Amino acid sequence: MIHPKVRSRLRSALAATCALACLAGAAAPAPLAAQEGAAAVQDVTITDVMLPLGGTMLRAPKLTASGTRLSKDELAAILKPDSAEPWEARLARLDAGSLTIPVLSSEHAGPGTDRQTVTYRDVVARDVKAGRVGELTAAGATVSAVTGPNRGDGTYGQVRATDLDLAALNRLYTVPGDGKGPVQKVYGTIQVSDVTYSDARGTTVKIARLNGRDLGGRQVPDGWNGAFEIVAAGFQGPNDRRTFAASAADLIEATTLGSLDMQGLSVSNTDPQGPVLFEIARATYAAGSDAGTVLENITLARGSLRAHLARLALADVSLAPTIAALRNAAADPASRSGFSDAEMHRLTPALGGLTLTDLSIDLPLDTELPKTVPPDPRATPRVPAPGKPTTGRSADGKLPEPKPAIVQPDDPLAVTITPAPTRRVALREAKLSFGPPQDGVPTAGRLTLSGLSLPAEYVAGAPIIGALPAYGYRNLDLDLVADASLDGKARDLSLREVTISGRDIGTVRLSGTVGGIGPELFNGSLPAATMLMFTGSAKNLDLTVENAGLFERFLAAQSKDLSLRPDELRKEYVTASLLGVPVILGNTAAAKGIGAAMGQFVMKPGKLVLHAKSKEPAGIGFIDIGAARSPAALLDRMDVDAKAN
Repeated sequence: MIHPKVRSRLRSALAATCALACLAGAAAPAPLAAQEGAAAVQDVTITDVMLPLGGTMLRAPKLTASGTRLSKDELAAILKPDSAEPWEARLARLDAGSLTIPVLSSEHAGPGTDRQTVTYRDVVARDVKAGRVGELTAAGATVSAVTGPNRGDGTYGQVRATDLDLAALNRLYTVPGDGKGPVQKVYGTIQVSDVTYSDARGTTVKIARLNGRDLGGRQVPDGWNGAFEIVAAGFQGPNDRRTFAASAADLIEATTLGSLDMQGLSVSNTDPQGPVLFEIARATYAAGSDAGTVLENITLARGSLRAHLARLALADVSLAPTIAALRNAAADPASRSGFSDAEMHRLTPALGGLTLTDLSIDLPLDTELPKTVPPDPRATPRVPAPGKPTTGRSADGKLPEPKPAIVQPDDPLAVTITPAPTRRVALREAKLSFGPPQDGVPTAGRLTLSGLSLPAEYVAGAPIIGALPAYGYRNLDLDLVADASLDGKARDLSLREVTISGRDIGTVRLSGTVGGIGPELFNGSLPAATMLMFTGSAKNLDLTVENAGLFERFLAAQSKDLSLRPDELRKEYVTASLLGVPVILGNTAAAKGIGAAMGQFVMKPGKLVLHAKSKEPAGIGFIDIGAARSPAALLDRMDVDAKAN
């Protein structure tokens, strides 16, 4: 969904563009009889043009049509603000080589107390025929919002659009339709450069260049103007949830865009806790067979925090689930003021895949910076030797060569500048893919993290891996894979693969099936942990552990703590595995098999594999596992196989 402030500005921009285009495009071939009666091709100028378009008022102190057969009165009649004749019919009577407007202002009111004015300079429309404009340009524009919560001001650089269909623009914006008609293309291309906007909250947005292609859409029941007004107002006033949802679905479904290329986006904020700067070097979107969104060179800076992402790519994004959820809300007869958590899940767009490349985050250390030592007022000032120039040129008239400063250790005027120390977290690549959603929940998902590096101290206190710093690891280099699928009909969650591997550490691989899992687990009606405890069951589990150096470090650390030699401690662990583990697990055949496999692994740390499967088709309930009297009671309900090396 689009933020209300963004919707407001987008609506205003469309209104201004529509009005600008209509003013620029009152030109199409006149009927033959009118051509015969008109004067020869000439330049015609009219003044004080005012055009109301919905909530937008356009004003042009001066408009000149060059290369037209229209008279001044005919041109004024076409642009008459209170004309009862439809715009499309008026556009069809206008023909001009070019239309020139030195200053064009667009004043928009709403929503609420918002008032926005956009003033364009040197507007020129060329090759205006049959309601179409070959090229429309403006030298620049200023934006001012002086009232309302979204106060601010900004500027545009050059604006250029090609292949405008003014009649189509007017129909989309002002003429209602059923939302099922053919797509009407409004722009062939549109380019805007050097956009800057600052609001009263201290946020500044800049865009170096914005290029769009093949923008169009379908007519909707309230017209685009009315639909934008409803969506911008939200649930305020006469709008209810049904009205809002219907208009939002209409706009999303009706709008088409071939491609978008944005370069040099930056968002800065003068936050009291420290200035924030967010930048994207380039963002592109393409529809059709190459559908997808790509963001390049993303950076975030706040104080000592620095983050950089080389590339983020979204593939196979579909708004179909969002539109369907909005349509359902629009058809719901119940009167509500918003959307439930379950409905918000269904509003989520479908995402085929997401890829991150070369992520790095520099985090500040929890240490104080060196303090600057103030000059000692008792220190004797240093005086340059007589006869030697202190500044400017030397005695022979040449500029002195720069020399490195030599700072004496006891110099009271010396100031040491030390950059803030940081620790880096980096990720070479991350891939995330999803299956088709069911009730807003993906039916499958796979996450792959490659080359995740971070200081070991950052995992201190975490389960299992939190002990790594104690075993001599200072930096971790990890890979992770998580692959799962959800069968809503069978109510099974299959963990096809969960793998964590680390350089000089080893690998843990887990797979299995959990029963009693449905989409309701993710709808937020109850905490997931509570739902899982009462509905979940364990059906099967496969666990593989591969050692790549961790066990040796663990043994060395324990030997030091216990004042034993590593080979002595290894023998004790082997004995504990062969004798102690079976006793703890109930001395069943499965318990003895697990103990024997663990003993072999301790003696020669390589690979340990454990297979466990419930004897009951429905699995063993998690609530039964929690309430079991002993491990033996659980092992009796499973088939277990354990092997090592």
